[in-house]
Amino acid sequence: MAYVYLFVAVISEVIGTMLLPVSENFTKPIPTIGLTIAYILAFYFLTFALKSIPIAIVYATWAGLGVFLISILGYFIYEQALQWQSILGLILIVFGVAIVNTFAQVK
Repeated sequence: MAYVYLFVAVISEVIGTMLLPVSENFTKPIPTIGLTIAYILAFYFLTFALKSIPIAIVYATWAGLGVFLISILGYFIYEQALQWQSILGLILIVFGVAIVNTFAQVK
């Protein structure tokens, strides 16, 4: 169940981050409220993941998957360019997260 909490935390953080540009420096109330709720949920669910998974594994997974998903979504939603070096880096992040979690000692 800890990985479900971690997954929800990652998705919440990604939603919050994707709403940052839409909030236009917190001048748009609806996106600002949405991103605030998303970040609160992200940290809330992160605490549940930390009950069973070591903090280093949780943070590496949260940060790595967050960077990966935001880069991909930024490409499709905000039409931000990804060079081949960036794509290679994103692939390495996915492999790194997979390796870290493969050898994680979960309680």
